[in-house]
Amino acid sequence: MPQKTYPPIAVIGLDCAPPELVFDAWIEDLPNLQALTRRGLYGKLESTIPPITVPAWMCMMTSRDPGTLGIYGFRNRKDHSYTGLGFASSLMVKEPTVYDLLGEEGARVITLGVPLTWPPKPVNGLMVSGFPIPPDAAFTNPPELQAELDAAVGGYIPDVKEFRTKDKDGLLDQLSTMTRRRFAAARHLVTRHQWDFFMMVEMATDRLHHAFWSDMDPAHPKHVPANPRERVIHDYYVTLDAEIGSLLAVLPEETLVAVVSDHGAKKMDGGICFNEWLIQEGYLTLKSRPPSPVRIGQAEIDWSRTIAWGDGGYYGRCFINVKGREPEGTVEPADYEAVRNDLARKLEALTDEAGRPIGTRVFRPESVYERCNNIPPDLIVYFGDLNWRSVGTVGTGRIWTHENDTGPDDANHSQHGLYVLAPPAGRAPRTARDDTARIYDIAPTLLSYAGAPVPRAMLGRNLLSP
Repeated sequence: MPQKTYPPIAVIGLDCAPPELVFDAWIEDLPNLQALTRRGLYGKLESTIPPITVPAWMCMMTSRDPGTLGIYGFRNRKDHSYTGLGFASSLMVKEPTVYDLLGEEGARVITLGVPLTWPPKPVNGLMVSGFPIPPDAAFTNPPELQAELDAAVGGYIPDVKEFRTKDKDGLLDQLSTMTRRRFAAARHLVTRHQWDFFMMVEMATDRLHHAFWSDMDPAHPKHVPANPRERVIHDYYVTLDAEIGSLLAVLPEETLVAVVSDHGAKKMDGGICFNEWLIQEGYLTLKSRPPSPVRIGQAEIDWSRTIAWGDGGYYGRCFINVKGREPEGTVEPADYEAVRNDLARKLEALTDEAGRPIGTRVFRPESVYERCNNIPPDLIVYFGDLNWRSVGTVGTGRIWTHENDTGPDDANHSQHGLYVLAPPAGRAPRTARDDTARIYDIAPTLLSYAGAPVPRAMLGRNLLSP
């Protein structure tokens, strides 16, 4: 029986790339991306709830939601204890990805830097893991591929060591080097190895937004007009577009090119000290006030008098201290919904320091996910509709802050990323902008294009269907 052939597919992921910048503000300065939009379908891509790197990329590749994956963020509760938090890894991803499914069909696959692929799993081809990767850990499958990449690009860089830093110039140098070497690695892999499906993700876009958004955005509360870094993000995107062009130049002409981002970015107005708010509202009780601010896990909490506690990050997670579920639970199971509704109502009524509404949104996991595997938060909170960060620190004595507790950070994530689907010239069923796409649509679209079966459990639709 002759071996099945597959049309080549290349996916270029840009973590955190916002459609407002790429399509609306700068498209005339990005000739390679502009050419791709003119060749096919493009637009906004609605992200997951919450819109964060982990688990959004895996939701994109599996067409399953965070609840089904049982991955609610970079850190997740391992059990119902008060300290049982674990870091997400590829071992938590039980649903098959696009590249798993294509590999099982016989297609050769290459993945480069896709988040939540560490430790690297066996695939029918090559895998170079992406964020998060522990320091000094091996990150390729097969293992010898790591040395090959290092030799090919002068030292492959999975991610910068720290993007929340005051050394902005040093960070920019690191990000530029990382991007240059990532695309060099991409060109090396697609020209030296056999493949039917190739996917890469560039993380520098995300790191750049968090570090330099206030320099660019006149609406940011910390923006200084005519500052010397005002065009850093713009100029990086121009360079990035040229790198994309260099990769396109070595792809086969018959390749379907997809450019995608997992979520967007937006200015961060400030932070809500979630646990300080819970203390003031009577939900969280400390045995003693820390002499200086500490993370919630380091605070001395009186669990026998605590109803709920929160966690920090780009969105807030609220956990209720339920009797019979948590070790020292105080909330009767019969009162759980009433407590949760009360919390949601009060959170949505939050204002800024001046008493102005900020538009906080609260989600119940079972209302936004097909199912809730592992241990979800009891409430998911978008402070200020993601214009404010959730700050988990205890000991500040105030609810509002304009300094991030984990280091300098200018931006939060927004609900919409972007996508471009550019079939070979003349093969697009339509060429247009469509802003109705969801992150779950990417996997079934790619599988359908490849002529592979689409699992019925996938949540999305084929965007390229006529």
